Amino acid sequence: MTRTGTITMSMQELDRLKVIEAVAEARLMTWRAAERLGLSRRQVERLVMRYRDEGAAGLVSRRRGTRSNHQLPQTVLDRALGLIHERYADFGPTLACEKLHECHGLVLSKETARHLMMDAGLWVPRKQRPPKVYQPRARRACFGELVQIDGSDHRWFEDRAPACTLLVYVDDATSRLMTLHFTASESTFSYFEATRMYLEHFGKPVALYSDRASVFRGTRAATTGNGVTQFGRAMYELNVDTWCANSSPAKGRVERAHLTLQDRLVKELRLRGISTLAAANAYAPAFMATYNAHFAKPPRSTFDAHRPLRDDEDLDAILTWRVMRKVSRSLTVLNDRVIYLLEDTVANRKLIGRYIDVWEYPDGRIEIRAAGVALRYVPYDKLAEIDQGAVIEHKRLGHALQVAQVLQAQRDNRPISGSPSRTNRGAAVRNPTPRPARRSNAHSPEKTVSVI
Repeated sequence: MTRTGTITMSMQELDRLKVIEAVAEARLMTWRAAERLGLSRRQVERLVMRYRDEGAAGLVSRRRGTRSNHQLPQTVLDRALGLIHERYADFGPTLACEKLHECHGLVLSKETARHLMMDAGLWVPRKQRPPKVYQPRARRACFGELVQIDGSDHRWFEDRAPACTLLVYVDDATSRLMTLHFTASESTFSYFEATRMYLEHFGKPVALYSDRASVFRGTRAATTGNGVTQFGRAMYELNVDTWCANSSPAKGRVERAHLTLQDRLVKELRLRGISTLAAANAYAPAFMATYNAHFAKPPRSTFDAHRPLRDDEDLDAILTWRVMRKVSRSLTVLNDRVIYLLEDTVANRKLIGRYIDVWEYPDGRIEIRAAGVALRYVPYDKLAEIDQGAVIEHKRLGHALQVAQVLQAQRDNRPISGSPSRTNRGAAVRNPTPRPARRSNAHSPEKTVSVI
């Protein structure tokens, strides 16, 4: 607000005063003043007449100091504030406003409730609150006590090869790189491969700390049936705890390692001309030794928390994808759109209607087990179907698009089925009645690839 003589005017009213003065002194056209003020010409003429009669005071709003037509009665405001003090003192303005309407029939806006609570000292605006202090979490004391794991999808080979994923295992106590594993995408089997390398080299850590990806956190499609993921089930059998971080800063050691690796490792791969996953994985141990010599920290305790693998812990059997499948009346088992035919024996006939285990190994081998005994089977058929609703995680989207481009290129180069050739186009025109389409042959050699 600005004082002009003995009149208090707002900045808007002061700007209007200057424009009206210019019109009254014939220094500005009326229509030009109307455009500048966003008013009609008649309103500008009224303001000029009021200025000539009353001076600057005539341009001050006549409603100043009067009660708003939309203002709530003071009794309603007092009742609302009393109820807030009595029942909703620790509520936010929005929730308190909703409860006043639901429970007491008081209809007021959330901004009105906000101002009431601010004036009463029950609510502090976010801009006026002191900033929160997030202190860094202290490192674990022992080597192998907590290992942070994560995957980084990046163009590790720059333009020399497509983007891929690097799985990184970092020790929380020392920031030491424990395992680097290049893979096409972040999946359960890729984590099985990287974890096996870790276990065979260092032993079993106390716990693995990851994000909330579906590999580690249960979803309906990725669980074993009891809410545990395949990776979580394998780690449980090895007696290794798996925990999920609530946010990226919670596993800051591995997140900061990603930034360093995306700078240094990319350049090292370029200098050595490495552009394949196999060559990168072969170079990874040498890079880790150099990295740890520069950036690793000594632990507070000299105790190594790693435990050796037991003799009865078979990594080949533990690091597998296991699902339960029902045996049909025809002694078949359907898994991943492939039908497996069991031998027609007396023992297998007793399995009809029961659920048995199907194990898939990282190398692609399939093993069907019942009561711990492997059954003999024959792959009978592979079902071909179109999956229009495949669910793909955001971390695997890049790899899925690459596979989709390859498949689309193959389909684009394939001749269209049923198109008339040059020799029979005339016959097709003469006989426009379409023939009934043939049923698709289930034994067609064409393959369908699904990326989920």
